[in-house]
Amino acid sequence: MTTNTQLYTLNYDEVKTYLWTAAFVVANMALPQLFHLIPQGGIMFAPLSFVILAGSYKFGWKAGLLAALASPVVNNLVFGAPAWGVVPVMALKLAFLAVAAGLTAQYFKKVNLLLLTGVVMTAELLGGLSELALTGGISATIADFTIGWPGLLLQVFGTYALLVFSAKKN
Repeated sequence: MTTNTQLYTLNYDEVKTYLWTAAFVVANMALPQLFHLIPQGGIMFAPLSFVILAGSYKFGWKAGLLAALASPVVNNLVFGAPAWGVVPVMALKLAFLAVAAGLTAQYFKKVNLLLLTGVVMTAELLGGLSELALTGGISATIADFTIGWPGLLLQVFGTYALLVFSAKKN
């Protein structure tokens, strides 16, 4: 299933970029609080990734990258989670997701489940390799798939649904 939706490529010289980035960061403060009501909800559903994927695909990699780098830091400063030692790894993994999503949307100019699955799997691979390089441990990367598979599905199907819904509103 493919849908055409209005996709943007915002630049750093546009006020919209920073407004959308701020909106993504706020969403990335609210959603984890909801998902943390579920035992292991943050690990299982990866709500930061959902917002970064949807936002980057819709508004471009630059707005997504800013939000990807800011969201873990802001969440740590406001809520104490993720732990400070996890922030660099999480920011890097979200940055891969933002860039992959934004560039895919910019190149293909459409959204479908196959493209979104490719973006998520590419970001997981790059993020997992970088996590392994930075931490020397593979257990967190494996947990992304064993515990985090609902979040991977949420990213793909949730983003698709959100972008299709936004297409109907345009």
